[in-house]
This record gives sequence, C-alpha cells and structure tokens, in this order.
Amino acid sequence: MHSCITGAIGSLRGPLHGGANEAAMEMIENWTSPEEAEREMLGKLERKEKIMGFGHAIYKDNDPRNGIIKIWSERLAKDVGDTVLYPVSVRCEEVMWREKKLFCNADFFHASAYHFMDIATKLFTPIFVMSRVTGWAAHVMEQ
Repeated sequence: MHSCITGAIGSLRGPLHGGANEAAMEMIENWTSPEEAEREMLGKLERKEKIMGFGHAIYKDNDPRNGIIKIWSERLAKDVGDTVLYPVSVRCEEVMWREKKLFCNADFFHASAYHFMDIATKLFTPIFVMSRVTGWAAHVMEQ
C-alpha cells in the first residue's frame, strides 16, 4: 500500500500534471492586467514555451470540470474583491483558445480559486494528492 501511494504521489510531481495549477498560479500572479497577460502569453507562444493549465491528454474538446471551477473562481474573486487575477485568467483562456484552440483544464482556474481561498501555492499539489488518496488505496485493495 505504502509503495503504491508513494509512487502515485511521485507521478504527480512537476508542472505537467499535479503541479500544473502551481505553475499556472506562478504565471498569472505576475500580470497586473488582462492586456499585459495577453502580451506576455503571445510572447510565450512565439517563443514556443509551455503554458500550463491548457489542454488535456484525455479530454479533446473541453474539460468538463473547468466549467464548474471557473464559476467558483469567479464567485470567490467577487467575494474577495479581486479585480485583477480573475480577469487576467479569463484573458489567458481567450488568448489560448484564439491562438491555439486549446481549452483550459481544471488546473487553470483551480489556481485562482485556491488563491482566493487563501491557500498557499505550495499546497496546491498536496490538495490534489489528498483528493486522490482514497481512490488510489481502493485500487490497491481491489488488486
């Protein structure tokens, strides 16, 4: 059991999976306006840099989880009086769709939602892990 859970945790490490919401937050928190976000996103695309929080290995047209978490991010933004981070996130979503036809996955708006709940960025991946431990354990027990 311990080895399987440890292996599963290890597979989440890094910005391409479990840490994608951390990477998305580290990106969007640097921008002070939607216009700056668009300019910087276009620059990243031109330089062919990876942009975390977009696309999905399984979902091809959209991530059905995103609609729910985006609504919560917007609600939380209003609750905390945010006028920058949520609009920046929306602009990033628009740019990626317009330029690459890539949709946000659940990680992207989770970043701002967690931030609005005062959760430290370094805890985003542990939260991702916690939500999956029961399922991983069930798989181990079944096998």
